[in-house]
Amino acid sequence: MLDSGTVQALLSGTHGAPRDVLGPHHWKKGKSSMTTVRVLHPGAQRVRLKTPKTDMPMTAVADAPGLFEADVPGTVTAYRLDFEGHHGQQWSAADPYAFGGQLSEFDLHLLSEGEHLHAYDKLGAHPLTLDGTSGVHFALWAPNAQQVSVVGDFNAWDVRVHGMSRSGGSGIWELFIPGLTSGDVYKFSLLAPDGRRLDKADPYGFQAEVRPKTANVVADLAGFEWGDDEWMTARAAADPLCQPISILEVHLGSWARVPETNGFLTYDDLSRGLVDYVGAHGYTHIELMPVSEHPYDPSWGYQVVGYYAPTSRFGSPKDFMRFVDTLHRAGIGVLLDWVPAHFPRDPHGLASFDGTALYEHADPRQGTHPDWGTNVFNFGRREVRNFLLSNALYWLRLYHIDGLRVDAVSSMLYLDYSRQPGEWVPNAYGGRENLEAISFLQRMNVLVHEHAPGAITVAEESTSWPMVSRPVYLGGLGFTFKWNMGWMNDTLAYFKRDPIHRTFHHNQLTFSLLYAFNENFILALSHDEVVHLKGSLLEKMPGDLWQKFANVRALFGYLWTHPGKKLIFQGMDF
Repeated sequence: MLDSGTVQALLSGTHGAPRDVLGPHHWKKGKSSMTTVRVLHPGAQRVRLKTPKTDMPMTAVADAPGLFEADVPGTVTAYRLDFEGHHGQQWSAADPYAFGGQLSEFDLHLLSEGEHLHAYDKLGAHPLTLDGTSGVHFALWAPNAQQVSVVGDFNAWDVRVHGMSRSGGSGIWELFIPGLTSGDVYKFSLLAPDGRRLDKADPYGFQAEVRPKTANVVADLAGFEWGDDEWMTARAAADPLCQPISILEVHLGSWARVPETNGFLTYDDLSRGLVDYVGAHGYTHIELMPVSEHPYDPSWGYQVVGYYAPTSRFGSPKDFMRFVDTLHRAGIGVLLDWVPAHFPRDPHGLASFDGTALYEHADPRQGTHPDWGTNVFNFGRREVRNFLLSNALYWLRLYHIDGLRVDAVSSMLYLDYSRQPGEWVPNAYGGRENLEAISFLQRMNVLVHEHAPGAITVAEESTSWPMVSRPVYLGGLGFTFKWNMGWMNDTLAYFKRDPIHRTFHHNQLTFSLLYAFNENFILALSHDEVVHLKGSLLEKMPGDLWQKFANVRALFGYLWTHPGKKLIFQGMDF
């Protein structure tokens, strides 16, 4: 018998353990085995239960519309349900609650310890077949939620239909939903501790709807046939420190557009255009400004919501795989901007994910970024570190990315970054260094170099922090390269001057050679130097138009002959 409180929780979509009530439940009747099957579907008026031996109507539970049950002799595990709706519509389905949890104890242990390097293989949405039944397995980390449901078009976005159940004490919820497949749209609906209902995108979702829509799309990433074996083999055997590297930084949304509509090109169109252009101009790599899913076009991708989803603006995840494969076949490396420093506060994103400060710090002195209006990751929380570390390996493993340029490293290293006295919390030793972030960066670099031979990591770091590009075992942060921001600032300041004044500022050109080999530097003239009304390189130069172009040519001559790898932003070479 079901007590009234349980029935009410089921009908209101607030029951936190629906598998304890719904699905098959085995019991003894004397010496005989019995199975009680319970089903909840608010859209159903009648339900029939079909087993290999039985075809019987289920009984509607009194005063509980949509709740049905049936007692079946024996131990029943395999069955299907035939539904009849209130308007005569009929459909058949397997019961989600007939399937147990799919995460092993070892998986749950590694996820809780923050050491599951392929967490994306377990969390999120994964098409699979169980006992001959195809469907999608969903798993979500939301330890403080009272209840979690999978919602989508397949259940009319009704939180009562597909409630998830916890897997032990891990804080992970899971559910297998039969009948779903790639292309189905979904979200997670969470009941926060304070009773609010939160509709969230999947943190581990592989594909998102095209903005402004904010749901995820079930995607199967298996089966893509890569043709870049020669590239990957050569990369693994190479030493990037000893290779010439010349990088074109590219924003896919603006590098080229559809001429007739000014709309976005597809990944396929972009790859063909970039192969022709980059190959003709002798670049060895492109560096993509973030392609992870983001809701706001003018953010250029630096306000990430879907860390595991290549943006759907240009196509599907497999389209992006083909994009990388095409460039690799043409001998061009692909680097990716990666943003582990902060994330936006969009309501469908990571902010206050389960109604609490889950991915961020609860204390705003640690958990908010004053410059960008974003939240700062809690690098000391194991599950958060696992989320980001797995994400770094995900891009390198599944998409064959050749390296990660880590954005805003300085903001991660210092607890008082852009904060006034009293607006930050010192570390355990009273200092301003973010010890958890330092540990995270070191761990990330070790894992990348261990699991992706030949791949590089690049720090955008603008302070005098020592040993950024030195190995972790020597006390460094472990990056392969560091952007030389000092060289960039000094050089642009010099070239902006009228030639008559430059004779008094030659030190701005010569100073960089005093420290050029202290780190493994990339000399970067990036998007940051030409945005926010800063003007193009050409506009920075003194003189008439002929002199401006001559200055830009002189600047590039200096750039390409100075020690260090090279990077310029798209359009600077025009």
